[in-house]
Amino acid sequence: MMSWATRFRLRQYAKASLWIVPLFGLVLGVALAEAAAAVDGAPWLPKSWDYSATTASTVLSSVVGSMIALLGFVVTIGVLVIQQATGTLSPRYMRLWYRDRLQKAVLATFTGTFAFAYTLLRSIETDSVPNLGVTLAGVAVSVSLLLLLIYLNRFTHNLRPVAIADIVGRQGEQVLDRAAARLRTSALPGGTPPADGPAVLVRSERGGVIQAFDAPGMVELAARHDCVLVLAAPVGDFVPPGATVVRVHGGAAAPDPHRVTGLLALGAERTIEQDPAFALRILVDIAIRALSPAVNDPTTAVQVLNHIEAFLHAVGRVGLRGHYVLADDRGRPRLVLPDRSWEDYLELGVTEIRDYGASSVQVCRRLRSLLEDLLAALPDTCRPALRTELRLLGDAVERGFDDAPRRARARTADPQGLGGRQTRDALPDALPDAPAADGPGP
Repeated sequence: MMSWATRFRLRQYAKASLWIVPLFGLVLGVALAEAAAAVDGAPWLPKSWDYSATTASTVLSSVVGSMIALLGFVVTIGVLVIQQATGTLSPRYMRLWYRDRLQKAVLATFTGTFAFAYTLLRSIETDSVPNLGVTLAGVAVSVSLLLLLIYLNRFTHNLRPVAIADIVGRQGEQVLDRAAARLRTSALPGGTPPADGPAVLVRSERGGVIQAFDAPGMVELAARHDCVLVLAAPVGDFVPPGATVVRVHGGAAAPDPHRVTGLLALGAERTIEQDPAFALRILVDIAIRALSPAVNDPTTAVQVLNHIEAFLHAVGRVGLRGHYVLADDRGRPRLVLPDRSWEDYLELGVTEIRDYGASSVQVCRRLRSLLEDLLAALPDTCRPALRTELRLLGDAVERGFDDAPRRARARTADPQGLGGRQTRDALPDALPDAPAADGPGP
């Protein structure tokens, strides 16, 4: 029987694959061509759809050649996306781009139209022309061109760093909301249940990043063996070969280690399905790429900070804990899950941007505005970490700016970095007033 982890990896491969959906389009094109040829000559077909053998052959040959050319064009766009993502965005964004449904629909339409026209070509004879099929081939070409224009419009608008940050941020918030909803219904209040007796260690057979786990399946397995399963690492952490992934406490007989590891998916890189911190990681990567000396674009970093702030607002409202305890139907603890705390998310969201942007007045002002807004909006439990980050930001400004006027500007909170509203309270009282003008103003 196929394990849950194997099924998860297959689903991930299918979502990221660029050939499975076009293959279905290819098969569907052949099937539709055979169906069109079978009904050709029906009395209900309009006479205006009649074509000569030469015209039909020319039209279908042109459709075959144009579809091949358009496929090459889309592949070229894909190469450009890869260059753009690895050069100025984040290579980790590519995992999300592979899953774009519109891109797969475009490829499937092109391959299906190609297969449809190519299949009809062999049925053309001097006294037999697939009139319905030739007309439908023209319709398919029109649909293909329309999808191509929509794809180009989306490509040109959504490849900007800010647009990608918006997409990634919204996906991360959706994953966070789904996880919070599941935990509200199945997590027990309180701490980790006491462990009875020594633990049985379940080790990984191969190394990899923890991509996801089957929480209901683990709870059911633990209830069946009357034990408690404790995950050794949260989703997103790398586990070396032979390392402990699950500790089993209690129970007369521990579950089969292969059954346990079959509920835990390991892979080559992180996924966003159960790891909202991965979305934040991508956002930070885009921001610090913009702050690199080769790019030197602090405005893009400030715009990405807008989406980081929105994401941190969502994290702060959830009220994360360091671990969660899931119970079975009887309310007995069965599964202990380690998780990232609010402090972990906040540190991930601002630390590297502060370090790389400490010499930019614009970035420092936007970071201060972000932290002050979070301090005013989030619960009291989030505030100690925010005050710590504000002190660290103040220390970075002191080290990064030698003169008092620029230091004062960098300490001023501004939601736009530069050009937005300014919190004048952040300016020091020691700054001298500006000298008066010698004459009347304009």
